Amino acid sequence: MNAKYRDNLPQLDGGMFLTDSGMETTLAFQIGLEMPHFAAFDLLRDRVGRQVIDSYYRRHVKIARDRGCGFVLESPTWRANPDWGAKLGYDAHGLDAVNRDAIAMLKSIRDDLETAATPCVISGNLGPRGDGYDPGEVMTEAAACDYHAAQIATFASAGADMVAALTITNTPEAIGIVRAARAAGMPAAISFTVETDGRLPTGETLGQAIRAVDAATDGFAAYFMINCAHPDHFAGTLRQGGDWIRRIRGLRANASRLSHAELDAAEELDDGNPAELGRDYAELLSLLPATAVVGGCCGTDHRHVEAIAAHCVAPARQAA
Repeated sequence: MNAKYRDNLPQLDGGMFLTDSGMETTLAFQIGLEMPHFAAFDLLRDRVGRQVIDSYYRRHVKIARDRGCGFVLESPTWRANPDWGAKLGYDAHGLDAVNRDAIAMLKSIRDDLETAATPCVISGNLGPRGDGYDPGEVMTEAAACDYHAAQIATFASAGADMVAALTITNTPEAIGIVRAARAAGMPAAISFTVETDGRLPTGETLGQAIRAVDAATDGFAAYFMINCAHPDHFAGTLRQGGDWIRRIRGLRANASRLSHAELDAAEELDDGNPAELGRDYAELLSLLPATAVVGGCCGTDHRHVEAIAAHCVAPARQAA
């Protein structure tokens, strides 16, 4: 299937794009949907779950429309890979089908809501093989490429514009994902998660990780992102500077200042302060001059994205 923006991602051409917030925490904690293994994709086979996810996306896209900026639609497939899928009874055929279905849903939303001022990029979202907070047993680069290749190939043939890997905890897996994306002819964004010290869970700095991925893949990744950490956790690292900073074009921070271990143990949602998070993003933009995509992660919802948009989308790009 033809992809609309695969050969020319508009978020690389200037201007700010919004993306969504913490889908899984919103669905589980705020809406109260049962979501084993935090696998939002499994809700697509349920009529009620499907309607909730559709409404979730539309509410976020309308924020971008109101402000006259673009939007990156990330598919609800963060867990739709072999190991996590198997826990929910999905085989390879079932995963292929649900990943295609997710992209088809986003295409329908784009057909309904996209405007000239709000181009909507469809991104096939994938997560780590293991836990998003703990790298566990780190794969080799080759094993990571093999592991993620099927999901990326499905996104490519389903007509996604790009792929984005979120909460990646280590460089070998990131390198494998980029190699698999290159083999499928798909632009790729790699989003690292960091701990409260601003380092990856493996101990690598953001600079080391970005440089390592670029060196191993001839700089194929379209851009890098940071997600699943509060701005306080990584702002200090960014202030140290470096040429790698310009490779970071996306930001999806947590609303909560809690560590990953504390978030894992939390029984209630910590949604922080939306207005404060918006101000934090404005400060981060001075440290991340290439930023093009902003949204939220754990604990955030449409309120946080509205606050982020108010601080990060230039008035000239707002709707009249």
